[in-house]
Amino acid sequence: MENTGALSASLEDYLEAIFHIVSEKKAARAKDIAKRLRVNNSSVTGALRSLAEKGFINYAPYDVVTLTPKGNELAEDIVRKHEALQDFFVNVLCIDSSEAEEAACKMEHAVSRTILDRLIRFMEFVESCPRGGEDWIKAFWNDCEYARGPYENCENCITQCLKDLKKKKKLLENESEETILKNLNPGQKGKIMKVRRGIKKRMAGMGVVPGSIIEVENVPTGDLIDVKVKGYHLTLRNDEASKITVELYVMK
Repeated sequence: MENTGALSASLEDYLEAIFHIVSEKKAARAKDIAKRLRVNNSSVTGALRSLAEKGFINYAPYDVVTLTPKGNELAEDIVRKHEALQDFFVNVLCIDSSEAEEAACKMEHAVSRTILDRLIRFMEFVESCPRGGEDWIKAFWNDCEYARGPYENCENCITQCLKDLKKKKKLLENESEETILKNLNPGQKGKIMKVRRGIKKRMAGMGVVPGSIIEVENVPTGDLIDVKVKGYHLTLRNDEASKITVELYVMK
């Protein structure tokens, strides 16, 4: 009978490693996993047997390793936790990327779905709130670096915030425009207004619905687009990106 018990942190690391290797090579081998995790082959064999018994991977000695649907679903969840935590540490807390990577590896196993979703919503709120945004985050970084008092320069900050809010409000009223995700350039963000058939089910399964903030990270080839949304780093085809309507705020 299939064992569906919860995985240890160590086995989750193996599942995450298999996910990344499969994404790159379509299938994983024990030696690839050992190299990625820097462990010996005997440790890999034991872990693979355990994951196979629990129904997370397809495995046989000396054969390639692939994820089962259940294994792929859990691996995607683990990867999402890792990437969301790392993004928060680097982009909000201004932590060095190597330290952020190490911390995310340790914390991803303990973070619940509720806490993760709240963390992602917090990052979206900070980025979109008129009192937040990149300038607000940079002010926090400066405060960490120079150890100023908590209320230093607050009056000037509030005055500037009110000026920026009026400016943004005018721009939002006059220059907000709807377009398809495919038309956005790297670094641009938009609020999802509509998701059409063909990708709607996939996006809804990740909690990506109208109102979600989506950012274009890269356009690696003419037919692909890398995006970040709800903590997920996704690669979409152009035909998929064409089915997502977003409201882009043109901030001149």
